[in-house]
Amino acid sequence: MMAWRVHEYGPPEVMKFERIRRPDPSPGEVLVRVKAAGVGLWDGWIRAGRGAQPEPLPLTLGSDLAGEVVAVGPGVSPPLLGEEIYGVTNPQFVGAYAEYALAAASMVARKPASLNYIDAAGVPVVTVTARQSLFDHARLTAGQTVVIHGGAGAVGAYAIQLARQADVHVVATASADDAPFVRELGADTVIDYRTQRFEDKVRDADAVIDLVGGETQKRSFQVLRRGGKLISTVSKPDQATARQHGVEAAFFLVKVTTEELTGIAMLIDEGKLRVGPSMVLPLAEATQAHRMLEGQQPRPKGKIILATPPL
Repeated sequence: MMAWRVHEYGPPEVMKFERIRRPDPSPGEVLVRVKAAGVGLWDGWIRAGRGAQPEPLPLTLGSDLAGEVVAVGPGVSPPLLGEEIYGVTNPQFVGAYAEYALAAASMVARKPASLNYIDAAGVPVVTVTARQSLFDHARLTAGQTVVIHGGAGAVGAYAIQLARQADVHVVATASADDAPFVRELGADTVIDYRTQRFEDKVRDADAVIDLVGGETQKRSFQVLRRGGKLISTVSKPDQATARQHGVEAAFFLVKVTTEELTGIAMLIDEGKLRVGPSMVLPLAEATQAHRMLEGQQPRPKGKIILATPPL
């Protein structure tokens, strides 16, 4: 099979499209005929050696995927052979940029029936990240207020929708061009981060979901009430600053599970969760996708998806 391999950490040019042996599933794993693989920022971090835990080389890039289960390892229950699934490969977030990929059975689920493989491949990591940031970590409840930075981004767009469904008041930061889209998703207030300082507009928020990092994260402490929570998916917040403001602050890594994915699929099929746009490239053009991640080429709105050719 063909797969995108990394033999040394570095820029997109270190990626090699190579023929390797098709793997066999071990206990608890399934072998997926990949129909589409999502491209995420974390793929670029792993390629560059900046992942949470650098993986042994060589490795095959990619985590998000959608496809058909063609083999199962021992102990996989319920039986998934022949099922159309979506999900994540493994806790290491590697292996999906390939014609076939191994995936932990506990990290995949039947794909939403209303979605094709292309759209389904862009869903797993970002939707579960959005849900966990809001409810597992920020522990938001109806009537509270959340500030979501990067509201027009892949995670932000799902976070806005999920928050509104829970009757949480949503303040989102986005560009003026993206403001209509963000309002349509359900944001009550949209702040143009290019022309307005959000800390001049917001006070006593219950939580901030930081999907941007940097100075935006540092300034976010000012908008929280005492006892509020700053949750980041980008970088670890400064704990001294958190104590100074009397708030909790945490960075977390998403944990994708079959249960999470099944719940997300139900929301999508019931029309309660709108799936964002995608830009589709052939699997053979993964290097171009990573150049977009790095800003070497114009980056599209929404998710970049790699589609595998028919076998």
